[in-house]
Amino acid sequence: MDRSPARGGGTAAGHRAVPHTADMRIEAWGASREECLAEAVLGMVDCFADLSGARPDAVRQVRLTGHSDDELLAALLDEVLFRLEVHGEVPLDVEAESVNGGLDVRLSVTGLHSVQITGAVPKAVSWNELHLAPAPSGWTCAATVDV
Repeated sequence: MDRSPARGGGTAAGHRAVPHTADMRIEAWGASREECLAEAVLGMVDCFADLSGARPDAVRQVRLTGHSDDELLAALLDEVLFRLEVHGEVPLDVEAESVNGGLDVRLSVTGLHSVQITGAVPKAVSWNELHLAPAPSGWTCAATVDV
C-alpha cells in the first residue's frame, strides 16, 4: 500500500511496501524523524492487516532507546512485533516523541481478532539494509521484515 502519492515531496508523510523476495520491504517518510518512525509502523501493519473500521481498545506507552537512528527504528518495529505475537495487539495509531536520546511512543492498539488479516503476519525485523536518515524534505526510512 502506498499512503502518499507525494513521496519525498513537501512535508507529506506516508509509507509503502516495495517488492522483496520472500519478505516485506517497507519504505516510509515524514517531515520529522518521529513522523517517519510512526509511518514505518503503519506501513508494516498495512502489509498484513486491514485496519478500516477498527477502533482502539487500549493505549500502550513505551520508551525505546538506541545508539543510532537505525537502532531506534529496529527497536520500534521489534516492539510492535512483540506486542503482536505476545499480546495479540495491532497498532492503529502511533505517536512518537524524542526524549533524552530515545523515544517515548504511544501506541493506540486493538486486538488482532478485530482486524481483517490480508497477508502474512511478520515475524522479525532484518538488520540488512535497515536505515533511518534525514532527507532533503524531511526523513526517510526503510526496513525489511521477515514473514
